Amino acid sequence: METTRHFTATVYLVHDGAIALHEHPKLGIRIPPGGHVDRDELPHEAGLREAREETGLDPTLVDDTAQVDAPAGETLPAPRHTMLYDINVHDDGTVGHQHIDSVFFAAAESRDIDPDGDDEVGPHAWEWYSPEDLRESEVDSDTTQIGIEAIEVVGAAEQ
Repeated sequence: METTRHFTATVYLVHDGAIALHEHPKLGIRIPPGGHVDRDELPHEAGLREAREETGLDPTLVDDTAQVDAPAGETLPAPRHTMLYDINVHDDGTVGHQHIDSVFFAAAESRDIDPDGDDEVGPHAWEWYSPEDLRESEVDSDTTQIGIEAIEVVGAAEQ
């Protein structure tokens, strides 16, 4: 059986030492904003678009990618992590669908979540998590680890 893979992008939004997570209605887990990379998008553009649609915030990407002088090109922001997630696992253990996820970090200007996408969960689904909150929560271990890293990286970039 063939595995279908889609490219996705996730942005960990950080404001005042905490990250924003929402409960995904289908998955039943808390995750940061993100979604599929459209055909005409770059991964970081997709992540920022998804973050704006899902939260109404206008995040600023934290990017320290070394620039390369390329006469016919440009340096793109490098994801902090590239993750492969199994989305659809069949009863026999085969994987039918995976997401190749580019993970970025961004600073949010506030914690006032007001989604402006067409089919987004409301502000009630979102919570802000400090490192301590993450460690004490039942948030998945990868989200906790990457979330704490995002808080540290964005905090250092803002100083």
